[in-house]
Amino acid sequence: MSPAFSCTTQKLKGDIQSESQYQKGVKHLHEKGIEKVPKKYILPITERPIIEKDSHSDKTHIRLPVIDFAQLLGPNRSQVLNALTDACQQYGFFQVVNHGIPINLINTMLGLCKSFFELNFEERAAYMSSDMRAPARYGTSFNQNKDGVFCWRDFLKVVCHPLPDDLCHWPSSPGDLRKEATAYSKQTRHLFLMLMEAILESLGLSDKDMNEAEEHDMLQEFRDGSQIMVVNCYPPCPEPDLTLGMPPHSDYGFLTLLLQEEVKGLQIQFEGKWLTVEPIPNAFVVNIGDHLEIFSNGRYRSVLHRVLVNPERTRVTIASLHSLPFEHMIQPSPKLISEDNPRRYKDTNFATFLEYISSCEPKKKEFLESIRLG
Repeated sequence: MSPAFSCTTQKLKGDIQSESQYQKGVKHLHEKGIEKVPKKYILPITERPIIEKDSHSDKTHIRLPVIDFAQLLGPNRSQVLNALTDACQQYGFFQVVNHGIPINLINTMLGLCKSFFELNFEERAAYMSSDMRAPARYGTSFNQNKDGVFCWRDFLKVVCHPLPDDLCHWPSSPGDLRKEATAYSKQTRHLFLMLMEAILESLGLSDKDMNEAEEHDMLQEFRDGSQIMVVNCYPPCPEPDLTLGMPPHSDYGFLTLLLQEEVKGLQIQFEGKWLTVEPIPNAFVVNIGDHLEIFSNGRYRSVLHRVLVNPERTRVTIASLHSLPFEHMIQPSPKLISEDNPRRYKDTNFATFLEYISSCEPKKKEFLESIRLG
């Protein structure tokens, strides 16, 4: 064997070993005590976040509109609907308080999710899969099969609706995770349905504009719809100005309900600037997804958002993504199409989305742009 061939072979083996190490996730890297961000995670200079020294400046932070869920169900519904409409049109994001989900369930769920990521690597790795249709999947980055630069994020993704008859595919450790995740997913699902009913009303798709059968059929589609829960873990990062927890992106579904603690990290793009969302204890951050943008024919738009990491604290969040059934076609509501507001999007479904992200590295709102008309 020639020296040149031997060196090439050794380099190839080294590259394969390095790539395999990154596929194990950033929690694994953090546990090994790394002090520098590996090249695999370093973004091009133009895509790196600007970490402001004044972390509490109004110029770098944003207080999202607050929707009081209890008021939405009370006599002040019309005023809250107006606030909801403004939030959807101007921000694409809002925070929900007084949502009725028990605080002890929220705290228990967060605690169990943190405990999952504290399991030894071999236990976590038992749920690793490259199958995006798997009922439960542990992974890393944003799309580890296609990402050129990896994100500083590990995740656990489980399908919550339709709920499998047998939860054997869900992690069995920590011990109460299956039971509590089932209870939590049912609560967030109810909250989604109530919010979606209000959003339909804000779009003029209420019983005033539809006959009873039409309204029932539309709401039933959401009741039969899909729900995926994604638990995100962002370990401390030694050089947070070189990478991101998640890149700029929009969510594919109708609504995403995000539970986060006091550790900041979520940023949204607002008026051309990246602004950090100020957390509200026990509130849910809700954002418009691509499917709602399509359904509303562009009246409500999904908004780019990303995640910063920090050098000191692990950040764990729980995102609940909701849409119509996986096999259902998503299309603009016929009642929101007119001569003045023509149809803006092609039909699509979840399978089309999976095919798209399996064939390329998804960036920003490129999937939505791929089905935009005109």
